[in-house]
Amino acid sequence: MSDQNPVFIPGPTNMPDRLRRAIAVGTLDHRAPDFVHVFRPVLDDLRKVFKTQDAETFIFPSTGTGGWETAVTNTLSPGDRVLAARHGMFSHRWIELCRRHHLDMQVIESDWHEGAPVARMAEALAADKAHAIKAVLATHNETATGVTSDIAAIRAALDAAKHPAMLFVDCVSSLASIDFRFDEWGVDAAVSGSQKGFMLPTGLAVLAISRKAMAAAETARCARAFFDLRDMKAANDKGGFPYTPPTQLIFGMRASLDMLFAEGLDNVFARHRRIASGVRAAIDAWGLEMVARRPEQRSDTVTAILAPPTLSADTLVSHAYSAYGVSFGVGLGEMAGKAFRIGHLGSLTDVMALSGIAAIEMAMADLGWPVRLGSGVAAAQDFYRKNNGLARKQAA
Repeated sequence: MSDQNPVFIPGPTNMPDRLRRAIAVGTLDHRAPDFVHVFRPVLDDLRKVFKTQDAETFIFPSTGTGGWETAVTNTLSPGDRVLAARHGMFSHRWIELCRRHHLDMQVIESDWHEGAPVARMAEALAADKAHAIKAVLATHNETATGVTSDIAAIRAALDAAKHPAMLFVDCVSSLASIDFRFDEWGVDAAVSGSQKGFMLPTGLAVLAISRKAMAAAETARCARAFFDLRDMKAANDKGGFPYTPPTQLIFGMRASLDMLFAEGLDNVFARHRRIASGVRAAIDAWGLEMVARRPEQRSDTVTAILAPPTLSADTLVSHAYSAYGVSFGVGLGEMAGKAFRIGHLGSLTDVMALSGIAAIEMAMADLGWPVRLGSGVAAAQDFYRKNNGLARKQAA
């Protein structure tokens, strides 16, 4: 019966019954005239989640990785210089994807316990007097480390240097869970996916593209076909796709957006902050350390926890699954074997979070970790009791 337990990986996330029902529709004619009445409002409403008035929004049948490739291939040409910091597994993978497209990567190697190194990026931008850098890559929320970066500060660095480079942001594990401000932060391409904050199955790359980036698509020379923004926009403007769309997932996205708007985006963000704070209270009670050193950079969607030096985080995750049927995230890249991750985003409540905290605590006790059974649960309970969002909402 382990499939009845919620998952505590940072994606795919738990899927509400309402969304399961929404995608359980029969085969539909995506070229029928009434499809546009479902599809076009989904693209329009995605602007509210990205917080943009002017950007074009897109859905591709893909994942966040496909979204990265869409942003890069539509706006850049082989040999273009791209500035990026490597501070986690997903910033690393985006850099490697760019290299495969023969882009000239200027990489700032950074501490995986920290967010994007804004000061060093600012120095690189200021030093680029010839404006050779055509784009800056930034990972808003590094899923592998549980570290959130300051995108507004990166935009400020670009502006201070009077640099025209485009700003590309990976918001795969932040969008619809942590506040994201496309227009205010001057983002040119934002990349997300359906399987995290939107609470849907994997299968949709979700993007917002600025007018500046759309204009760049007219002259960019990287090869693209399936991910061509021009083809997609031309078809979208007529209410369809340039190829067969994932109709069931689009119906699911409609239902997901309805759920997010009914709760209210600010309330969604507050819920994630509250649940994350309870998880962090449990970690403090266990006497363990988080990968994210700075409190202000600790993610509200995923927390990576360091194992004691003589113990294996991978063994802990495996035991939690085999003994209790509950999934947690393993460490990735430099954190492999050294850290485990608790995903706390999407369709999650305080009570569900407590079940995850209790499960991993039991697994730690089973394996002889230096943790007092019940200590983390009690700390999280204390926090949730004092910060009960449902009780406050009912009282109001």
